[in-house]
Amino acid sequence: MRAVGSDTANLLRAVVRKNGVGFDKTISDLAKNINCWEDTIEAARQHGVLPALYSALVANGSVISSRALELARSEFDRNAFHCLANAAELLEVLQVFEKAEIAVLPFKGVVLGASAYGDITARNAGDLDMLIRYRDLLPASRLLKDRGYQIKTDVLEDGSPATEDYFEYHFERPDDGMVLELRWRLELTQPRYRHDLGLDWVWPRRRTVRLAGADIPSLDAASCLLMLCMHGSKHVWSRLVWICDVAKLLESEPGLDWDFVRREAKRVGLARCLALGVLLARGVCGVQVPPEVLAKFQADRTARKLAEYLERHATENPGVRPEGSVPYYVRLLGAREMASIILSPGFLRPNAQDRAFVRLPGILSPIYYIIRPFRILLDRNPR
Repeated sequence: MRAVGSDTANLLRAVVRKNGVGFDKTISDLAKNINCWEDTIEAARQHGVLPALYSALVANGSVISSRALELARSEFDRNAFHCLANAAELLEVLQVFEKAEIAVLPFKGVVLGASAYGDITARNAGDLDMLIRYRDLLPASRLLKDRGYQIKTDVLEDGSPATEDYFEYHFERPDDGMVLELRWRLELTQPRYRHDLGLDWVWPRRRTVRLAGADIPSLDAASCLLMLCMHGSKHVWSRLVWICDVAKLLESEPGLDWDFVRREAKRVGLARCLALGVLLARGVCGVQVPPEVLAKFQADRTARKLAEYLERHATENPGVRPEGSVPYYVRLLGAREMASIILSPGFLRPNAQDRAFVRLPGILSPIYYIIRPFRILLDRNPR
C-alpha cells in the first residue's frame, strides 16, 4: 500500500467513521480540498473502502463535481458487479462441494458483506476465501480444476503443498478472472504461530447467512471477530477495510458474548490481536464497545501502544511496522506463545545473523545458542 496525501487521508478517515467527521470537519468540508479525484478514488479502492466513499459522495453531491461523482460511481458499479459474480460463483462451488461431501466454510468477502454490512455491494468484493479440511484439499482442487480454475501455488507432483509452512492454495480462472483460495489452516504468522486453527475449530459453532436468496454456512460471530483480528494483525492493518470489517461486525452483533470471545482469544493465543483490532475499530471507525470490555483491552499497554501507532499511520504510512526493540510479530503474542517460541528448536538454532551479531571463534560456537534469543529481542526484523 502506498501513502496518500493528507487531504485524501482526512477524507477517507471521515468516510469510515460512524459520524462521518474527521478532524472536526465534515465530509463536505473535506471533499472541497480534493484536487485530484482520480488519486483519491484509487486510494479508496486500494484501501477497500470505495463503496463507503461513493455512498458518502452521493450523500454530499452538492459539493462534488459531476465528473468526480461519475468516476466514483463507475468504480462502485465495477465492485458491485464483482460482488454479484462472486456470490453466484460461491453458491455454485458450495453446491459442488456439498455433492462431493466436502465440508467448507466461506469467510470474508461477500459472506462478510451479507452478514456484517447487510449488503454484499457495501463491501469490497475481494476474492473467494474458503476454509476446508486438509484431507479434502486434493479432491477439492480437482473439482475446482474441473470448473476451469488453475492452481497458482507451488505444489508437488502428487498435488500436495510444496512448502511445509504454507496453508493456502490460490486458484485463478483465466476465462473470467475469478480468484478463489482454499485454506486448511488460519495462521497469524509463520513459523511462530503454532495453534491449529482450521475447520474443526469453527465448524461446531457455524451458523447460516442469507446470500443471494440461499442459506450458506458461515463463521459464527466470535470466530469471525477473532479471524478478522488475526488477519488484520498479520498484515499490520495496512488497509482500512480490515479495520472497517471489525467495526461493522461489532455494530451488527450488539449481543456479542464478550466473555466467551475473550476466553477463546486467550485460549488460542489471539488475546492481543483481539484487543488491537477492537481498539483500532474504535479509534478509526468510532464503533461503540461496552465500557467494561474496552477498559480491559486498554489495560493491555502493548496493545494500546500498537493501536495508537497504527491508527496514526493508517493512511499516511500503511503497513509500516511499529518501531521497538521487540519485533512487532512477537509483541502480538501472549506469554505462553512467547515461551513456546523461545523454547522451540527453530527459534534457538543460530543463523548467519547471530554470527554477524557477535563474532566468536569456532570453539565457542555453542554460545550462539545463548546469544540468539537476546539478539532476536533486540532486532526489529522478526526473523
